[in-house]
Amino acid sequence: MCLTPGNLTTHLRKLEAAGYVTISKQFHGAKPRTWIEATQAGRRAFAGYLVNLERALGVRTNS
Repeated sequence: MCLTPGNLTTHLRKLEAAGYVTISKQFHGAKPRTWIEATQAGRRAFAGYLVNLERALGVRTNS
């Protein structure tokens, strides 16, 4: 699977709307930079996703 800049932006906007990430944009010289950070809610949701994925796959971790 390949993400284009356009559909990556769409995915990130949906994660931001859900409160899972914060997005900030800055310029460094003439080049734009985008910073994405997972929120606490995003980290919890991702951890829950991993638990469910491991359960579905029958995988056990040591955590």
